[in-house]
Amino acid sequence: MAGDSESTLALAEIEGLAPRLAALRAEIGQAIFGQQAVIEQTLITLLAGGHVLLVGVPGLGKTLLVETLGTVLGLTARRVQFTPDLMPADILGSEVLDEGADGRRRFRFLPGPVFCQLLMADEINRASPRTQSALLQAMQEGKVAIGGTEHPLPRPFHVLATQNPIEQEGTYPLPEAQLDRFLMEIDIGYPDLADERAMLLATTSDRELALRPVIDGEALRAAQRLVRRLPVGESVVSAILALVRGARPESAALADLASQIAWGPGPRAAQALMLAVRARALLDGRIAPSLDDVVALAAPVLRHRMALTFAARADGVTLAGVIARLVERLG
Repeated sequence: MAGDSESTLALAEIEGLAPRLAALRAEIGQAIFGQQAVIEQTLITLLAGGHVLLVGVPGLGKTLLVETLGTVLGLTARRVQFTPDLMPADILGSEVLDEGADGRRRFRFLPGPVFCQLLMADEINRASPRTQSALLQAMQEGKVAIGGTEHPLPRPFHVLATQNPIEQEGTYPLPEAQLDRFLMEIDIGYPDLADERAMLLATTSDRELALRPVIDGEALRAAQRLVRRLPVGESVVSAILALVRGARPESAALADLASQIAWGPGPRAAQALMLAVRARALLDGRIAPSLDDVVALAAPVLRHRMALTFAARADGVTLAGVIARLVERLG
């Protein structure tokens, strides 16, 4: 009986949240033309309480997407442009020596831009590994330690980092352990003809777009708590485990993958996929995720958590192809 009442309560919360999530999507759609999959996956990541890595060439609207999300979600948002000379203190903050009215000197902490609810780390792979590590440590721990004192970050706290393709000049690849801190890696491609035409006409006119907040930080946190309460069927749990474990070279699901995969996803990938499928169900107004959710989110959750061997890349094998083969096994 307790389980039935819990399910009824969750269903009532989902039904109450559905109109607000629909309004949220509609408001974002006023500024972002097309890119429905990108918008959906970004919202799923935020509902799951994670961080997003947006990958694409310059000029595809990554910055605009983050700015739009800050407005419609009612979050305090800041943007940091990552450059090779950016230092950890430029993000986290630092201590300064102040002299009080009594003549005594004291250290005072000046918070950096990371003390916000939605941080845009623009072109994160242009900063040095030391600066990247400082931000990613704050993402993982939810706090900053300066001068031996810990300073908690606001809640909710999300990082939406943008990254240019690594083959471009002046970039530093993110280490594997740091990539794992992002719940999803979302690839942004070029818009289709109709969307690019609409964008061209809208962005070169004199019309000023005034977006409005649809929800706020507290409502987002409530939705994130609801995501963790959604029931997950045994078939979905088994599919997540089969997918993640099958992508590891020592337990590869397909015989030839053992020689093609250099390293595979760890347990954090299964946790991320579990939260993501729940969040996708909530975004669609469903009380529980299905195998379709696992299939839809396998690539953005897994592709930055595994790598191919040099021989596999030389033979033309791609991560997208490997993940697609693993997904096919789910039936």
